[in-house]
Amino acid sequence: MVGKIAIGADAPVVVQSMTNTDTADAQGTARQVYELAKAGSELVRITVNTPEAAAQVPRIRELLDGMGCDVPLVGDFHYNGHRLLTEFSECAQALAKYRINPGNVGRNRKGEDQFGMMIEVANRYAKPVRIGVNWGSLDSDLIVRMMDENAKLPQPKTAAEVTREALIVSALESAKRAEALGMPHERIILSCKVSGVQDLILVYRDLARRCDYPLHLGLTEAGMGSKGIVASTAALAVLLQEGIGDTIRISLTPEPGGDRTQEVVVAQEILQTMGLRAFTPMVTACPGCGRTTSTVFQELAQSIQSYLRSEMLVWRKKYVGVEEMTVAVMGCIVNGPGESKMANIGISLPGTGETPAAPVYVDGEKVVTLRGENIASDFKKIVDEYVATKYPKKPG
Repeated sequence: MVGKIAIGADAPVVVQSMTNTDTADAQGTARQVYELAKAGSELVRITVNTPEAAAQVPRIRELLDGMGCDVPLVGDFHYNGHRLLTEFSECAQALAKYRINPGNVGRNRKGEDQFGMMIEVANRYAKPVRIGVNWGSLDSDLIVRMMDENAKLPQPKTAAEVTREALIVSALESAKRAEALGMPHERIILSCKVSGVQDLILVYRDLARRCDYPLHLGLTEAGMGSKGIVASTAALAVLLQEGIGDTIRISLTPEPGGDRTQEVVVAQEILQTMGLRAFTPMVTACPGCGRTTSTVFQELAQSIQSYLRSEMLVWRKKYVGVEEMTVAVMGCIVNGPGESKMANIGISLPGTGETPAAPVYVDGEKVVTLRGENIASDFKKIVDEYVATKYPKKPG
């Protein structure tokens, strides 16, 4: 459990995201956390890297609670996490989980057991931890030792194979050590992030075979735009299909001025299109061809998808099961009627040269034909009426 969110075993795969604000800016960070949570992020990770940031974590929690936002906060700690957690007890208590990178903690020059200090605080406040290994920050002593041992073998493995093994060894040895320090087995989550699709698949397959800890999936430094989305989807879809993964994050580089919540939407759409979870009604829309030289159906599909996502904020609180609704917005007579009949609600718009009429299908039956300039608004009214009559209201 992280806060009220169940992780692992038979629990649904959880969507996580991370802020990119300066955590010392409590107002700005709380606003972004709120937007990520509103978009559907079930856990939100924040950077805790300075005393100023640590001091503001309780304030961020307070601001979120005042907004009616109870999303659990995960603290991301690296080199000085042992100091921040021990010196700022209110920060340690306000966070729902700690992320510890074993490659960036260990024994420092003063001989302090930084990893042990962080586990001690987690035990004190009964907080779960994610031991998050990243191949960009592997324990240098570990990788050097393993490379030296590999070089002595009659048939040495490749550097990539040794690096993948080092990731897993770092995670498993750190978890074993955390348990030796009193951390309950069920409060440990592991991750081994890399930026290569095939490497990620190989690492997590092996990791899942060798342990029963819940696993957090993510392609680190996935990139920007379509590249990041495609790479993350390619890697995570394979693993999720194999039953590997308990939490996911899509690490997209936002475009200048871009919306941080895109990573949440992508994570949800991966899970929903795979049939693993349902978050918002899905829109089926044809890609268009020479039969659809008009952009009407494209504009309607975009309008409907945005409308459904915004209305889900209300529908989710009022109705049971509405997130599983399917909507089809099709562009011509070839596949339009057929696809529309297979959706809960579908509209088949006229293609080039077709009669300017748009039949609407509800649960496979034609109910009305829309015409004129108000097709979009008329169709949305039909969707509203369907939701209000099809799905039972939640009690209270």
